[in-house]
Amino acid sequence: MSKASILFGAMVITLTVLTANIGQAEAAIVEKNVEYLAQGVVLKGYLAYDDTIQEKRPGILVVHEWWGLNDYARKRAQMLAKLGYTALAVDMYGDGKLAMHPDDAGKFSGEIMKNFDVGKARFLAAEEFLKNQPTVDPSRIGAIGYCFGGGVVLNMARQGADLVAVASFHGNLQAVKPAEPGMVKAKIRVYTGGSDKLVPPEAVEAFRKEMTEAKADYKITVYPGALHSFTSPDATKLGKKFNLPMAYNKKADKESWQDMQKFFALVFKKGNPI
Repeated sequence: MSKASILFGAMVITLTVLTANIGQAEAAIVEKNVEYLAQGVVLKGYLAYDDTIQEKRPGILVVHEWWGLNDYARKRAQMLAKLGYTALAVDMYGDGKLAMHPDDAGKFSGEIMKNFDVGKARFLAAEEFLKNQPTVDPSRIGAIGYCFGGGVVLNMARQGADLVAVASFHGNLQAVKPAEPGMVKAKIRVYTGGSDKLVPPEAVEAFRKEMTEAKADYKITVYPGALHSFTSPDATKLGKKFNLPMAYNKKADKESWQDMQKFFALVFKKGNPI
């Protein structure tokens, strides 16, 4: 073999290694199934972050729909990780329990909301776990929630949780305990469907009145024609299967996620006053 051929072969090998390394850098999302405890109950969450980012970053809690911590909640955590956050999809039911039927989902979620001290303890355990991650700046923690999860994050904000920002997507707006003036520390965004039969206009107006009287920093966005669960691609199929007033709305899904990105970019900017 000639010297030129040897040199060419070495260049190809080097180029191949460099290309492989570049590919690895682009696909740097670390995903972990994790466990933490609350009141003696094992909670099984899902952690996602980009390990190419060197500095500590904001941490975001993702609270699932009434179905439990399923692939949809994991997907949203992955999406947040790709945006540069460390995201923890939390387990509000314990032991990773999932509901396969609305009757079970209603039972599981109802138990948490009726005994919110349990829900609060589980949320705070997840928050503490997230704050202790080496990739996370513990002074910059936020939360997002879907349906049941939206209700959870809003009620945590009402009760003065140490959160910078909260976003609720088609979430339950009823208060476990109405917010008192000065109690709400988190900046709030609510994304709701204009045709959501489970969160009707009167519930939206009651929430608006409550937040205004509590002097909270909040904004409500209503998407005309959107039904409940408008961000979930499986919502239309599940709505038909179980005869539930829910359906996916691509436009509302896209616009609400984009607005959340702008909101988080603003409030989590280093040096931004909380």
